[in-house]
Amino acid sequence: MATHNEAVRDLMTKKPETEAPLKKTATQTERRGNRRCRITQLMRIRPSDPEKPHFEDLRGSVSVSRTGVYFQSSEPGYEIGLRLFVTMPYSNDPASLNREYLAEVVRRDVLPTGMYGIGIKILVEMGIQHSYNFGTSTAF
Repeated sequence: MATHNEAVRDLMTKKPETEAPLKKTATQTERRGNRRCRITQLMRIRPSDPEKPHFEDLRGSVSVSRTGVYFQSSEPGYEIGLRLFVTMPYSNDPASLNREYLAEVVRRDVLPTGMYGIGIKILVEMGIQHSYNFGTSTAF
């Protein structure tokens, strides 16, 4: 018998990419393992696989949970199973401390607006990324 997490993963990965997200009705039960918060956090997203076409996407999240993020993007390069480097929350402020994660695309919806709804699962935290900027370097 499949576990709850396997059942959720199967449902998330088998969804046709032409299908729009379903609206939740009052009779449907929540099947997610973690609660979602509808907050907007700026993220920097790029593929981790050097053999895939490179892109860099700066997006705000639509909803966030402990183990995943859902956002909308116009970038067509997202595909289910693609591994990503995700910096979240992202800021280019020189004194900011950005956390970088390895994540995987688990959902890709084609939205009526022409954009894509992307669901990612956070796999591991890679560490804090410093964005120190000391200006131009000079040779001594």
